[in-house]
Amino acid sequence: MFDLSKLSKCGVDFIDDAKFHQLLQRDVTRSQVEEVVAKSSELSPLSVEETAVLLAAKDPELVELIFETARDLKKKVYGNRIVIFAPLYIGNKCCNNCAYCGFRASNTDCVRTTLSDTEQVAQIEALEQVGHKRLILVFGEHRDYSPEYIAECVQRCYKVKVGNGEIRRVNVNAAPLDAAGFKTVHESGIGTYQIFQETYHRETYAKVHPAGTVKGDYNWRLDGLSRAFEVGCDDLGIGALFGLYDWRYETLAMVAHSVRLRDFYGVGPHTLSFPRVRSASGMDLSAFDKYAVNDYDFQRLIAILRLSVPYAGMVLTAREPAKLRREIMAFGVSQIDAGTKLELGGYADSSLAPEESEAAEKHFNAQDLNREQFEIGDGRSLDLTIRDLLADGYVPSFCTSCYRLGRTGEQFMEFAIPGFIQNFCTPNALLTLTEYLVDYGSSATQQVGFAMVEKELAKMEPCNEKETLINTLQRVREENLRDAYY
Repeated sequence: MFDLSKLSKCGVDFIDDAKFHQLLQRDVTRSQVEEVVAKSSELSPLSVEETAVLLAAKDPELVELIFETARDLKKKVYGNRIVIFAPLYIGNKCCNNCAYCGFRASNTDCVRTTLSDTEQVAQIEALEQVGHKRLILVFGEHRDYSPEYIAECVQRCYKVKVGNGEIRRVNVNAAPLDAAGFKTVHESGIGTYQIFQETYHRETYAKVHPAGTVKGDYNWRLDGLSRAFEVGCDDLGIGALFGLYDWRYETLAMVAHSVRLRDFYGVGPHTLSFPRVRSASGMDLSAFDKYAVNDYDFQRLIAILRLSVPYAGMVLTAREPAKLRREIMAFGVSQIDAGTKLELGGYADSSLAPEESEAAEKHFNAQDLNREQFEIGDGRSLDLTIRDLLADGYVPSFCTSCYRLGRTGEQFMEFAIPGFIQNFCTPNALLTLTEYLVDYGSSATQQVGFAMVEKELAKMEPCNEKETLINTLQRVREENLRDAYY
């Protein structure tokens, strides 16, 4: 899996460094910004050049226009539902030496662990017992985590059942593979295969990813999703780690990556991720101060990505504090993790119980960080996160119907770009939310949750589909019907 002699040096490089810098130096007029915003409001994906216009907008009124349009786009495409998932770290062995990561090979303080089969089952059971239905499995980049091993872990997740608990969709965050490796993992039944380029800026990439390691090959990583598409994987996620280089450049590059995939394969990325650099074991966070992204610019980049790639799911992780996550959810976010534990084995460890306080934020000591890839900021439990979402007017969703009914790739694009996808999203969100409330919700969460279900039903026009949904929801509550979806 990690034979350096076999890494590709000839992948298509569609990142035009000179062009990006030139675009970022341009001045734009108010009318130019308004014209691009108007195009995006019609759910039309933007070009790199058009995205650069939005990035150049500095006038507070224009930025607010971008924010408001992002809010509207989120509602048009996905409604008010937020998909919930949990990350499950399987192993933190790593052959790379990334400057920003606690798992890097040179960090002797890191406690290296790969969960045994039995330990994995215990983690999955613990996640099911609080109500999770969607996981993303995370692996260090190491030869021990072969495509066959990843596929085995995925299949194990699907087999574990506790009461009404089950994992219905498993996504993967792992090393870029060769074509055969992607095919093996794809056939295990995964949802999204997620690859972060980390930074699209070549000079910075070389600086934070030393040569001689797998991750030191920029083109191999950039070409990873192309290899995946070519063997049938049509559900893929991209991301950048903001704070390694200029956030505006990284935003342009993510849009360029989306355009490349859409133009060449007919399918853009299913998800966009935009985490910021956080503290990690043995890492000097001040070394990244030059390109640190403040909260205001973080909001801007989220809103601009929503306008530029309107069909993509946007993932806001627990790296960010709970308060900030609640504030910026409306700018286009459609997926979040909840009840997150990054410690290897953390979900089944009762000493690492999630926070139930409204002001919950996670604070760490050195020992904690030695067991994690990075520091997280939101330590709320799944139940508290769901209750907060409901209080803020969102419908938490554990829906997995698109994967299971074949609405991926081109078909997903056909539904998502015009905004039709929420015709499926809202009913499925209400069904999975009701399942959660009945099986796992606290009394406080049940109270606001069932009220939200009734509120959403009241918005629907009378029709046969509405009556069918009402009857199905009643069966979920009274007859233990589970896993109904559209």
